[in-house]
Amino acid sequence: MRQNYFALYLFFLLGLALLTTGCPPKTIYEIAMDERSVGDLTKDKEIEAKVKSAFADDETVDALDISVYSFYGDVYLVGQKQTEAQKKRAIEISKKTEGVKSVTTYILQKKGEDEDSCGTTNSLEITAKVKAALIEDGDIWSTNVEVQTVQCNVVLLGLVGSEKEIEKSIVHAKGVEGVRSVKSFLVSVKAGK
Repeated sequence: MRQNYFALYLFFLLGLALLTTGCPPKTIYEIAMDERSVGDLTKDKEIEAKVKSAFADDETVDALDISVYSFYGDVYLVGQKQTEAQKKRAIEISKKTEGVKSVTTYILQKKGEDEDSCGTTNSLEITAKVKAALIEDGDIWSTNVEVQTVQCNVVLLGLVGSEKEIEKSIVHAKGVEGVRSVKSFLVSVKAGK
C-alpha cells in the first residue's frame, strides 16, 4: 500500500514539475503514452526543432510547406514543394543536422487552386476524421500516431506497439471519405526499433 502512495506521490511531483516549467498537460500525456524513453523523445524533439529552425532561416525552403518528424533520429519530411530545389535543400539541411540518422520524404508538387480539387479545408477535414477514427479504436494508442494530409493523401507517422496497430490505422485512414491514398511510416517498436 505504501508503494502505491509513493508512486502516486512521485507521479504528482513529476506532473507538478512539468506544469511549473510551462509544459502543458497534453505534452505530459503524450510523454507518458509515447513508446520512446523520455531521453529519446527529447532528442527527437530537439532534432525537429533544429531542422525547422534551419528551414525558417533558409531562403530556398518554405518552412510552412514541409513538416518535420523525428523518431529515434530517423527524420521524415512531409508536405509540398514549389520546386525540386526546395525538396533537395530540405533533405540536405536535414541530413546535416546533428543526431539525424536518415531522412525519408513524402513531398508532393504543390498544385494551383484550379489544378487540384483538394484544398487545405479538405485536407484538414480528412485529418480530423482520421484522428477521430483512431481515437475511437480502443486497440490503437492514437496519440502515438501522427496524421498529416497532403492534397487528400494521408500520411501516418509514429511508433506504435504492434503490427496490428499499424494495419488498423491504415484501414481507418482508407475508410475516410475523400482519401486518395494512404502512406504509412508507422513503425512497430516490437518489430525492432
